Amino acid sequence: MAFKWLKKKKKDEKTEEKIVEGILDGIKEGDNGETGTDDDYIPEEPEPGSKEKDLSDTPGDLEEGATDDQEGKKLFFGRLKKGLSKTRAVLTTDISGLFAGKTKIDDDFLDDLEELLITSDIGVKASTDLIQIVSKKASKISDPEQLKEILKKELLLHLSNKNLEKTVGKPHVIMVIGVNGTGKTTTIGKLASKATAAGEKVLVVAADTFRAAAIDQLMIWADRAGADIVKHKENSDPAAVAYDGIDAGIARDADIVLIDTAGRLHTKVNLMEELKKIKRALAKKIPEAPHDVLLVLDATTGQNALSQAKTFNDALNVTGIALTKLDGTAKGGVVVSICSTLDIPIKYVGVGENIEDLQPFDSEQFVAALFDD
Repeated sequence: MAFKWLKKKKKDEKTEEKIVEGILDGIKEGDNGETGTDDDYIPEEPEPGSKEKDLSDTPGDLEEGATDDQEGKKLFFGRLKKGLSKTRAVLTTDISGLFAGKTKIDDDFLDDLEELLITSDIGVKASTDLIQIVSKKASKISDPEQLKEILKKELLLHLSNKNLEKTVGKPHVIMVIGVNGTGKTTTIGKLASKATAAGEKVLVVAADTFRAAAIDQLMIWADRAGADIVKHKENSDPAAVAYDGIDAGIARDADIVLIDTAGRLHTKVNLMEELKKIKRALAKKIPEAPHDVLLVLDATTGQNALSQAKTFNDALNVTGIALTKLDGTAKGGVVVSICSTLDIPIKYVGVGENIEDLQPFDSEQFVAALFDD
């Protein structure tokens, strides 16, 4: 379930136009390395008199007039479906192939199906659960479509987030964390843009004081989104920046405070301790803060994303996940793996470079995009 403020109807369509205007067609997501290119990316100003190129056939384009919720969901489903095309191709094509020369579902069939599910990064736990269900219903399955319907129904159960959206006061403090290259700063920029377009007053906090250009990048995003920003000098104490940020959020009557943090490998204990220090600093000002700890994961890393989620959750009690770069990966099944293994809701999924390519996670949409032609 997404944050409540993201669901609000836009106050003024011109606000969104102002935010989107000037941002490049490609807001580049990061790579998988320790120094992700996304985290170094700064959106450039458009050339005077230039026009945006026609993206009508690409994910991320918003058709003219598509402003209501229903049309918006339809457009995003198209982008999600296109983004999951590689995962869908593996699942649907190979499932159909399993029935070649088969008159019934036997142990060999189930072994092959389990291998297929695991290969799609659905994970061992979820795959084992699915195989048990299929085995019990084997006598009722005679073709690929029947099997797909059973898998879709069971996957929805795995993806159902039981976590209820909590009510918080002002400001709603969100601490954004993750390894390098996942798209943390870009995700913050997109969330800030959506929130200001919905009429919320947003403050972003540049607590990533380690990476070169991190503060400059966030400043540009804040300016484009119409959000305030709190920043210190490079190499300042991140916890001190975060504390000043939440203090400013209260003083400026902000609705939302989004805190950027330095990307770090989840295996580095000392860096994880720094995140804990930031969290403690926030709680000194508002005992319940941060109200949300949003972990940004890169879907292309597959099961490594699950490993990251476990480690960050153990250290910081993650309340939600934003899964980026679902477009163009055959590892889309990692969504199922995360939901079935950890009690952490997927709040957002990203399937492209534009602001509208980051949307609240919808389990029914996701399953349909995985299986439907």
